[in-house]
Amino acid sequence: MIGYLEGRLMKKEDDRILLLVNHVGYEVLVPVVVMKTLSTKEIGDEVSLYIYYQQTERQPKPVLIGFNLEAEKEFFQHFISVEAIGPLKAVKALNIPVGEIAHAIESGDVKSLKQLSGIGDRTANKIVASLQGKMNRFALIRKKEDHVLAPRDEDFVQMVMDVLVSQLGHKHTDARQMIADAMKKDSTISTAEQLFDEIYRGQNE
Repeated sequence: MIGYLEGRLMKKEDDRILLLVNHVGYEVLVPVVVMKTLSTKEIGDEVSLYIYYQQTERQPKPVLIGFNLEAEKEFFQHFISVEAIGPLKAVKALNIPVGEIAHAIESGDVKSLKQLSGIGDRTANKIVASLQGKMNRFALIRKKEDHVLAPRDEDFVQMVMDVLVSQLGHKHTDARQMIADAMKKDSTISTAEQLFDEIYRGQNE
């Protein structure tokens, strides 16, 4: 199964690119929010994407869907678990940053979810019902600007503390310890997303 590709851009269309990797051209579908980050890329430029690979009995032709971040790919996998949202519909739906979608789901903001392409009132409510309570870590994702993932706030530690306590229900003392343990494991952490990822990994070890 293909999980990651890195190569040269051969072709760019509205919703997909052709990526040359070791003399093989891979057609990769790309959500609108990801395509925006590729807007400055020219033919021949290096491109790297995390890949969601889809192949079923009904759809034997493999479909590759590309993301800038592994966390975006993970969000996508949650998103397509919602009834009536398949991978192809989800690709078209992701026309606003993943962090904003995750925040809308956690806050039950159906109106914002209806801004997603092809998502109506009924489906928006299904999304909230299915995913609310699972999206906090994805709400920390900042959209990619100039190919650098920046923190939402200079005090990213305080931001993660607020999420752990006010949204996830941890005690202040426990949250502080979780953050301290994560920073001890990886002293290079510099964004809220990186810190939350390390805490998340620690809880699942």
